[in-house]
Amino acid sequence: MLLLSIDSSAGASAALIRDGEPLQVWHTEETTSHAEVLAPAVQRLLAQAGVTGEDLDGVVVGVGPGPFTGLRVGLALAHALAEAWGKPLQGICSLDSLALRATDAGIDGEFLVATDARRREVYWAQYVSDDAGSRLQRGPFVAAASELPDLPAVGAGLRLYAQDLRAAELGEDPSVWVPHAAELGQLATGALAGELHGVMCQPRPLYLRESDAQVPRQMRPGGAT
Repeated sequence: MLLLSIDSSAGASAALIRDGEPLQVWHTEETTSHAEVLAPAVQRLLAQAGVTGEDLDGVVVGVGPGPFTGLRVGLALAHALAEAWGKPLQGICSLDSLALRATDAGIDGEFLVATDARRREVYWAQYVSDDAGSRLQRGPFVAAASELPDLPAVGAGLRLYAQDLRAAELGEDPSVWVPHAAELGQLATGALAGELHGVMCQPRPLYLRESDAQVPRQMRPGGAT
C-alpha cells in the first residue's frame, strides 16, 4: 500500500508511506509559506521515490485543528491531487500524530496533546496509551492551557505555557513536537488494513472556532446598506 500524506496544521509536512513505513519525508516549521512550498515538496517526494500519482493507493490529509490559512492550504492541495489522480482521500486529526509519537516514545496511561492555537489558547485532546497503542478519549478542544486536566502533556503548547502544563517524562523534549504527515500516513495504513478503528474522518478542516475574517455587516443577507 502506497499513500501520500499531507499535513499543514502546524508548519507543513508531507510523506510517502509504503506499507506503513516512511519512504520519503519532508517538513518545514515555517508557518507563513505553506502555499509556496507544499506543492513543490510533494512533487519532489514523488520524483525522489520514482513514483507518480497514479501509483498511489490513496491520499491522507491532517484535518487539524490548526490556524485557518495554513490548514486550508494542505486540505486544498490534498483534495486537488486526489481528484486529479482519481484516488480516495481520507482525513485524520492532526493531534493523533503526536499521540502516536508519544506512544512510540514509551508514554503510558492518560496524557494530553497540546498545540499552539494562538490567542493565548491551545488545541488539545486527551488520549490513553497502553499495550494496544494510543486511543483518543475526548477532544479535540480549544481552551486556555490553565483549564486543561492535570495530566502529562506533549506538544508545542508546553513550550508556550510551561507554567500551566506538565511535560510528559520521555527520553526527548516533547515541547518541540508538532504534527507530522509521516505519522498520519502510518495511522492511515493501520486503519485501512483494519488494524485501527476510529482514526479516519472526513477530509474537512477542523477549526474549532470562528475565523477572525468576517463578512462585513452590509454584505450579509438583510444587512445594512
